[in-house]
Amino acid sequence: MNLITRISEKRLTQWLFKGKALVLTGARQVGKTTLLQNLLVDNKEMLWLNADETIVRERLENLNLEDLKGVIGNYKVVVVDEIQRIPNAGLLLKLLVDNFKSTQIIATGSSALDISERIFEPLTSRHLLFHLYPFSLAEMYHGKSAFEVEQKLPFHLVYGCYPDIYNYQSDAETLLKNLANQYLYKDVLVWKDIRKPELLDKLLKLLAHQICSEVSINELANQLKVKSETIESYIDLLEKSFVIFRLNAYSTNTRKEVTKMSKIYFWDNGIRNAIIRNFDDLNTRQDKGLLWENFIISDRMKMNAWSNTDIQSFFWRNYNQSEVDYIENNKGKLFAYEMKWNSKKNPKISKAFTNSYPNASTEIITPRNFFDFCKLNG
Repeated sequence: MNLITRISEKRLTQWLFKGKALVLTGARQVGKTTLLQNLLVDNKEMLWLNADETIVRERLENLNLEDLKGVIGNYKVVVVDEIQRIPNAGLLLKLLVDNFKSTQIIATGSSALDISERIFEPLTSRHLLFHLYPFSLAEMYHGKSAFEVEQKLPFHLVYGCYPDIYNYQSDAETLLKNLANQYLYKDVLVWKDIRKPELLDKLLKLLAHQICSEVSINELANQLKVKSETIESYIDLLEKSFVIFRLNAYSTNTRKEVTKMSKIYFWDNGIRNAIIRNFDDLNTRQDKGLLWENFIISDRMKMNAWSNTDIQSFFWRNYNQSEVDYIENNKGKLFAYEMKWNSKKNPKISKAFTNSYPNASTEIITPRNFFDFCKLNG
């Protein structure tokens, strides 16, 4: 198994023992446990508490300070894994931060659902949030040449970038099916006791078939014969469980440009393909252009998030159907990108866009020039 240095490690290291609880979120199986074990490998005074275990959960539910002292002891680092499984988790972390000042408290969670509602409010000014995604190209292929990485793209466009997929590529299809079946819905289904997993399954399949496309909440609701509010709620849950994300429309001219639509992307291509049960070779697929767009934009979004920048991401379309795949607004400066898998064609950025935004920087991103876009140069 290859040991990958995560970009998040540097940021986490900078905040150790500075009086803050460090909260690390991310979908199941993205490597949160491995990251922390690597980060703290030299620290012998570490206590690891897994809240998925009933005995740990029951003990930590008791917010009595003396009992907590019996759990924490003299450890210098305490990790509470899957913190969202503990009722009153925010109050627990507040007590730990306030009363164990020489101890570094770290919490992990697979779902932003419970974390956002039950942890952050009690922890005001006492925590820092970090998020871990599946591997990025810059993490998997640090120090490799553009040509070397280009040869790996067909695999990742089909099977994605989860750690197990990268490390056990010959078993990628089996691992992805298991990941989708066993872990994908776990956090969503337990949230608010969702009783219709079949609806969630149907919605995910519809979204998977519409990647990189604008989606209409009303149309999805009509197709699934439920209320629009239900669809909006489920999509929100899928975002907070780190399965999908949305790009909103960029506009400064509401009369000519789309403003209210969103495009759907999956954080991982492999999860998307597992949902539709399609692991066909890239060369035979009709959706290779969409897979490229989804993959390269999600990779860019990961790198922007880890860089701790204030870049805002959008797509652009006018009412005459001219569009641009991906827009970044970086402190008022616009950057426009079109994603094209076929490097031999000579596409151009929409003239309608460049006429409307003549000062914007524009670029076509293909497998021949993606290196800088994905920040593989450091």
